[in-house]
Formats: sequence, structure tokens, C-alpha cells
Amino acid sequence: MAISFDKALGVHPHAMLIRSQRAEVLATNIANADTPGYKAKDIDFASALKAARSTQQSGNSMVTTNEKHIAGGTRSVGGSELFRTPNQGDTGDGNSVDIQVERNLYTQNAMEYQASLQFLSSKFKGLNKALGSQG
Repeated sequence: MAISFDKALGVHPHAMLIRSQRAEVLATNIANADTPGYKAKDIDFASALKAARSTQQSGNSMVTTNEKHIAGGTRSVGGSELFRTPNQGDTGDGNSVDIQVERNLYTQNAMEYQASLQFLSSKFKGLNKALGSQG
């Protein structure tokens, strides 16, 4: 009997991938806090997760354009980057990064990533136990 990891783990691997992508975007915002004209970006987690769920339910498919291509699926969850509406007025240099907001969002995202990681760890422990492995 085959184990379907998509069914066993649910949407949590996709959520971790989106959180990882979001951490990169937020870190880029923090790094560019003093760059004139830089606009803060973010990933809409809810819409990216919704897209991941629909991809999971419909199944991943790839189109092969040559008979030598290997058929397979993709694990990318395209969380599209959006520009964030600034909370503060223009500071004169066109930069829309609010460093406090970015740090808070980065910390919150990191905690949510850690929670997903702990959840997946417990799922794997449960699967391991169900398979009768000692560990």
C-alpha cells in the first residue's frame, strides 16, 4: 500500500515553502531600508496558500514537449510579490520601507514557520510509528 505524502501531510509543506519565500522578501526589504526609491514588497500568504491547496487537489502536472522529457510534478508555490501600501508618508527619497513593520513581520513569519516545522515533525513521527519503526 502506497503512502500519499500529500494526503498525510496536507498543505503544511506548501505553507512552509510560502513562509520561506516570504522570509526572503521581508529580509530584502530590511536590507534595502536605506535604498532610495526602494518599494517594500510582501507575499499575500492567504492567496498563495489557496493556490497551493487548489494545486494539491487538482494534482501537479507538467507538459512534456519532447518524448525524451520525464513527466513529473512541480513543488513550487508561486507566491507572487506585491508592493505594500506604506504606513508612513514619503520620507523624501521614495523609499517605502518601515523598518519596524518589516522586523515585526519577519519575526511573526519566522515563528509561524517554526510552528509549521514542529507540526510536520510530529506528523512524520506519527507516520514512523504507524509504520512500526523504532525511533
